[in-house]
Amino acid sequence: MKVDVILGLQWGDEGKGKVVDVLTPDYEIVARFQGGPNAGHTLEFEGEKYILKSIPSGIFQEGKINIIGNGVVIDPALFKQEVEALEATGHVLTDRLYISKKAHLILPTHRLLDAASEKAMGDAKIGTTGRGIGPAYTDKVSRNGLRVGDLFHNFEEKYRNAVARHKEKLSPSDWEDVLPDLEKQWFEGVEKLKTYRIIESEHFINKHLAGGGKVLAEGAQGSMLDIDFGSYPFVTSSNTICAGACTGLGIAPKMIGEVFGIFKAYCTRVGSGPFPTELFDQDGQMLRDQGREYGSVTGRPRRCGWIDLVALRYTIMLNGVTKLVMMKSDVLDSFDSIKACVAYNINGEITEDLPFDITEGIEPEYVELPGWKTDMSAMQSEDEFPEEFNNYLSFLEDELNVPIAIVSLGPDRAQTIIRQG
Repeated sequence: MKVDVILGLQWGDEGKGKVVDVLTPDYEIVARFQGGPNAGHTLEFEGEKYILKSIPSGIFQEGKINIIGNGVVIDPALFKQEVEALEATGHVLTDRLYISKKAHLILPTHRLLDAASEKAMGDAKIGTTGRGIGPAYTDKVSRNGLRVGDLFHNFEEKYRNAVARHKEKLSPSDWEDVLPDLEKQWFEGVEKLKTYRIIESEHFINKHLAGGGKVLAEGAQGSMLDIDFGSYPFVTSSNTICAGACTGLGIAPKMIGEVFGIFKAYCTRVGSGPFPTELFDQDGQMLRDQGREYGSVTGRPRRCGWIDLVALRYTIMLNGVTKLVMMKSDVLDSFDSIKACVAYNINGEITEDLPFDITEGIEPEYVELPGWKTDMSAMQSEDEFPEEFNNYLSFLEDELNVPIAIVSLGPDRAQTIIRQG
């Protein structure tokens, strides 16, 4: 069988967690392939709300295996907090959560390096979550990282050598008062991590596929934050596009099946970086308020704007998207009209291709469509969709040349419409 991939097509926060949860019953394994606890996948069902950071979003479906893949970076202290919060709500994870030996560890000093780097950059800062993800990936690429499998192989010495190397890049004031407490929490997290099944995940996944099993690969962040193809340097530190599923899980490109590309009916971004369709007016605030656009992990207000089809065409191309999933359609329910950016005007030249630099000089070319002015949140079938909403869907499919297979009408698992055809 193949590995189906689900990932974000914008700047993250598209709603991947909910869709993974909805699709999980069709698979035996759900595997996260990149990112770290900077993710914030929100799931709502049966009157409860859960936020997952490192744990795959299929964890709530009984009888399913969830794997934290080798492409993920793990902070044991935050991992412990996350699993204990889920355990407190009655969810037992030990029989369904596996961890790759080759996943890299975020050390306490990685978090201190992250904070020091952002502080030093001042107004030019990237706007990271401060969780040490960037420094952990830096150590990985420079061949200085520590992996989960190292916990069982002379780890104490490896850890102390890494911390000493990090301290050389920090001033004593950056770590003297805070490191002991951070280390205490971190090593407690290590002991918790060891209670889970730690596997050679690339073998496990490929054997499952060879036996006819189905795997769903879950991405974090969004394609416009990809380290190679995103709005560099305002990006994350991993490959968020479909190719990252191959390196982040150890699967061959020929094993990729469907690629579900998730996007919001509008657009958001957190932190610094270019955002061509960003709104600073009442419409932007209305999107933020009605969409509850505040980070599930950081609580930071998200920047909001109209949908950007130039960027979407680009990420659909990069990922080879076969099916689109549109989230937060209901947020637009009360708008009289809706705009969609179909091209960029750059110094008088019109282009539909995403340029190398989108930091300045871009004027979005908009198409305006009538709103539907209908509360869709309780609808159970696409037969109930208002005509104006169907027109919006058709417009997007014509522009993007990929079918919209799933439409989300609210945060709950039940507020999901699987379209026919």
